[in-house]
Amino acid sequence: MKHSAQGAAGTGTGAAAGAVRIPVQPGAADRARDRAPRGEEPDGPARGEHTHGEAPTPRPRALVQRSSVRGQILDALRSALVTGELRPGEVYSAPVLGERFGVSATPVREAMQQLALEGAVEVVPNRGFRVLERGDRELAELAEVRALIEVPVWLRLARTVPAEHWAELRPLAEATVRAASSGCPATYAEADRAFHRAVLALAGNEQLVRIAGDVHRRAQGPPAGSPSVRGRADLVADAHQHTAMLDALIAGDPETVRALVGDHFTATS
Repeated sequence: MKHSAQGAAGTGTGAAAGAVRIPVQPGAADRARDRAPRGEEPDGPARGEHTHGEAPTPRPRALVQRSSVRGQILDALRSALVTGELRPGEVYSAPVLGERFGVSATPVREAMQQLALEGAVEVVPNRGFRVLERGDRELAELAEVRALIEVPVWLRLARTVPAEHWAELRPLAEATVRAASSGCPATYAEADRAFHRAVLALAGNEQLVRIAGDVHRRAQGPPAGSPSVRGRADLVADAHQHTAMLDALIAGDPETVRALVGDHFTATS
C-alpha cells in the first residue's frame, strides 16, 4: 500500500507547522503550581533536558481530558510523525512539546517512551527524543513482514468467511476512500489500519491482530527526507484497492482475490 509517512497523531491532524491540534488544559498549570512546594515548578524539564534554542510553539485550543491525556498525546505525536510535522533527525524535548499541547511534560515523556519502543524515536540523554528516519530498506522490510503475516490470512479467510460478513466491512472500506480523498496522510493511515484490523479480526486471533497492527503502524512512518512522499492520488489508488478486494470477496471470486491481495501488499509499504 505504499504507506507514506503514520504516525503519529490524533485523528487527521493537519499540517500547519507547530500546530498539532491538542487542546490546552485550562488552569492545569496553575493548579499544579499551587500544589508544588514553594519555589518549585511542577513537571518542568527533566534534569539535563534543555529547552533553550527551541522555538516557542503556539498552544492548541481544544481540551485534553485528564483521564486520557497520555493516550491523546500519543495519538497526536503519531499523527505528527506521519505528516512529517515532527521531522526525522530533529530532537524534541518533552517540556517544549508539553507547552505545545498545553499539558505537563510527564505524559509527553511517557508517550515518547512508547514511541521509542516502537522504533519511531530514540532517547537523546539530557536533550529529549530524536525522530528516527525510515530508510527505503527498512520500509521494504516492514512491507515484506506485513505481506508474510497478512496475505495467507486474507486468502484463508476468502475461503471460509461468508459473503454477508465481508459486506459488513463495506463502511470501513469506503471510509478509507474518503480519508484518502482528504489528502491527509494521518487521516488515511488511521482509516487504513482500521480496515485491515477489521479484516484480520475475522480470523479470531487477538495476537495476530495486535502483532499485524504494530507492524502496519511502523510501516506507515515517513521515509527519510520525504515526509509526504505519497500524494493524494497514491492514497486514493490504495484505498480503491480495499473496495476492489471487498467486491471480489463478496462475489466469492478466489482468483481475483488472490491477484488483488498480492498486488495490494507488494505495491505498498
